[in-house]
Amino acid sequence: MNTAQKVEPIEYIRLPEVRRITGLSTATIYRMAVGGRFPRQAKVGEQAVAWIRSEVEQWAASKAEARKRVP
Repeated sequence: MNTAQKVEPIEYIRLPEVRRITGLSTATIYRMAVGGRFPRQAKVGEQAVAWIRSEVEQWAASKAEARKRVP
C-alpha cells in the first residue's frame, strides 16, 4: 500500500444507531440484509453484531438520492 494513502478507521455501530439512521424496524433491517438490500452486520463478539457506519450511511444516502430521481 502507498504510505501516502490515508486509511479510514472502521467505526462499528450497534442496532439502535442503525435504526436511528435508517428509521427502519429491527425486523426490516435483518430481512433486507438477508435479501441483499441492506448492508450485512459483522460479528464483533461471541454474541454481538454491529454494522459499519459508512456502509449504513452510504445506504441511507443512496435512498435520499433515489428520491430525487422519482418524478
